[in-house]
Amino acid sequence: MSNIAIVGAGLMGRLLALLLSKQDEGIIEQISLFEKNSLLSANSTGLIAAGMVAPTAESITASEHIMLMGQRSLKLWPELLTCLAIDNAWWQLGSIAVAHPKDHSSLVHFKQRLKLQKYALNEHAASVEVNHARLTDLEPELASRFQYGLLLPDEGHVDNCALYQQSAQLIKDSDINLYEHLNVELKDNSVALPNGDLITFDWVIDCRGLGASRQLLQPQALLRGVRGEVVRVRAPQVKLLRPIRVMHPRYPIYIVPKGNDEYVIGATEIESDSEQAISVRSALELLSAAYSIHSGFAEAEIMAIQTGLRPTFSDNEPVISVNNQVIQVNGLYRHGYLLTPYLLEQMLLLLRSFNLVKQVPWSVVTNSNNCLDERLINFYNQGKTVCE
Repeated sequence: MSNIAIVGAGLMGRLLALLLSKQDEGIIEQISLFEKNSLLSANSTGLIAAGMVAPTAESITASEHIMLMGQRSLKLWPELLTCLAIDNAWWQLGSIAVAHPKDHSSLVHFKQRLKLQKYALNEHAASVEVNHARLTDLEPELASRFQYGLLLPDEGHVDNCALYQQSAQLIKDSDINLYEHLNVELKDNSVALPNGDLITFDWVIDCRGLGASRQLLQPQALLRGVRGEVVRVRAPQVKLLRPIRVMHPRYPIYIVPKGNDEYVIGATEIESDSEQAISVRSALELLSAAYSIHSGFAEAEIMAIQTGLRPTFSDNEPVISVNNQVIQVNGLYRHGYLLTPYLLEQMLLLLRSFNLVKQVPWSVVTNSNNCLDERLINFYNQGKTVCE
């Protein structure tokens, strides 16, 4: 039986640990999960994020591979959360893009740049123009300020606070060996503790994101941070049901409902690895955009203003690397919630190919050929191909 270490308990690491803990075939003897902070650290990128699962909107700048992985994730999210017994953390009501009259051309340009029309999940279109009457039905509180919008009907979003809180408790209630507040390094398939001691495992899975930037398995790969900025507010006077994208001269701004009258207001990305606090300009732009769509945001309580860095390779694509007994998952960019279920599915299929998993504990995983995603997974010193 195998002892497995997972290093990094962000979104990917914690969910993978929980999925592996559901194995009852006697293959995995022990799972150890290492996290340099706590499971509920306020600085976790996965907690700061808005949690949108938006392959249609992302198709403007993302590759076809990202789009297809994201569409698969849309199907996987509800099954994944059901498998893990995580409740009230998933909504799939679509999203709506709107623009003020002076920015109407930006909305037209946004629609023209969508590349996902031919990949719509259902028989309906990936985007639908909605007139004032339809907008009133979908989001009544937008209708006083906007005459029309663009509905992206397939998109969903995750309540990341609920997911993090419930998954943290599930980990603590499980047989997983949890090591919090422990910043470790990797030495082959051993974990090096701060005091210099080594713990050797049969397999090590590295989910550290930017924390692994000095220990990447890909030769000559470079990992950079892409900055995200969000404001979390409580706005009892606002009753929005789905994520709203507001066209903006500098970058699209999104407003995502989180339940309990809470909303996350953020911008898509800023190409910077600065960890400084958010600037006055950025905060004003985010808050002004929110107020411009609903006056109720004027009386909102600001709960947090946060920044986070997303681990990103030069091509903005994720990579799963395998070298001997070490597997590394990294480079999710701003697509953490968009891609994580798909990457988890691929990880389970990969581990099954190494006889570490017999049955995938996830009803929607079907891959009779055991064929892994060759655009995602790289093997080094392994003598293995993706479709063995």
